[in-house]
Amino acid sequence: MLRTRITWLAVGIISAVVVSFVIPLCLLVRTMVHDRAMAEARVLAQSTATLVASVDDLTRLAVVIDPVIQAAAASSAGPIHLCVTLPDGTRIGPADDGFDSDAAALIERAGTQSASFTQVTGESADVLTPVTVATGTVVVHTSTHFVYLQSRIWLVWATLAGLGAVIIGLGAFISRRMAERISTPVTEMADVAHRLREGDLSARAHTSAGASPTEVTELGTALNRLAARIAELLAGEREAAADLSHRLRTPVTALRLDTDLVADDAVRDRLRSHVEDLHRVIDSVVTEARRTSRDDMTAAGDLASVAAGRTAYWRPLAEDQDRSLAVEVPSTPVFVALPSADLRDLVDTLIDNVFAHTPEGTDLEVTVTATDGVARLAVADAGPGLASVDLVERGRSGNGGTGLGLDIVHRLADRAGGSVRLGRAHLGGLLVEVQLPHLPSAD
Repeated sequence: MLRTRITWLAVGIISAVVVSFVIPLCLLVRTMVHDRAMAEARVLAQSTATLVASVDDLTRLAVVIDPVIQAAAASSAGPIHLCVTLPDGTRIGPADDGFDSDAAALIERAGTQSASFTQVTGESADVLTPVTVATGTVVVHTSTHFVYLQSRIWLVWATLAGLGAVIIGLGAFISRRMAERISTPVTEMADVAHRLREGDLSARAHTSAGASPTEVTELGTALNRLAARIAELLAGEREAAADLSHRLRTPVTALRLDTDLVADDAVRDRLRSHVEDLHRVIDSVVTEARRTSRDDMTAAGDLASVAAGRTAYWRPLAEDQDRSLAVEVPSTPVFVALPSADLRDLVDTLIDNVFAHTPEGTDLEVTVTATDGVARLAVADAGPGLASVDLVERGRSGNGGTGLGLDIVHRLADRAGGSVRLGRAHLGGLLVEVQLPHLPSAD
């Protein structure tokens, strides 16, 4: 769905933006925490060195340094281990100072230097500051272990991740609402278009100002204008059909009266039958043209029964033209999604094409089958066939005709969701096969 695709696209973009900011920010936070801890260690080492330099009696240094050691252990930047090494090797500091095995080497190195230096490893940072006194060099050693800071870093990372999740969730909610605002009117217009396609000319799209984006509103307005124009054209066609019906019924009525004057009973009955069929066709065409909806398009008709009845109607003409008319239809109903009137037009059109475009004496065959949910109506003849099966468009038939017959067949088949296939018949001529969806019942 359009709504889902828009939402996922927006969420993907927002997630990419959030991740591109959160990851560098997390790395920056870790760096800042480490840098702050190292800065605190340097400041502590420098202040302790100043304190050591101010004490004349080194035997009292432990008493002076002890509060500083305790304060360093509770530093806001993380616990900092402080140790002071006297010239004689005595160490003032906690018993478990957290120093690694290289501490002695670092202290020895610091005793040979005149300035403070920092040793950074992956897990810790050591700051060593030498202080020259009368009896030698005192080394002030501060150390901060990054492992103690990890919990704090994890907390900040979790906070950033939670904030990112909130932003993504909020973005998903907002994008969902925006997608609904865009997709809902589009979906409604698609439904309106489908209703118009089915013949409901009263269908209109909602075009309220502000209810949807301007572009979508303009699209809905254009669709409504198109529907109104189609309704106007159909209304004009219905009026024209009504006028045509009025003009045709008058000569048909006169023809019916003249038919009654024919002396030969057989000829009179045959002419009367033809006149009645002509009258029925006129009524059917006018009714179809003036129909305001296509609700009856879903009515089911019995293809087998209609085919049997129409072939019986054409049989006298076939005998008169010395044609063999073979019929093969099931004994059980074959329901399809076309009303009986349309099925009669379908069968009549196919048979009439054979009579119109083949010479007298040409045999024909009408077959109705139903398999695998598909009903098939096949009309085959022994005529010359078409030069090309592509010559089936409206306006030409390939045999000098107008091509309207096959056009009507295609239109009726499309209406029912079926198809038309042309080929070579086993009789040697043209095969026209109409495939329609087979309905289980007429309900």
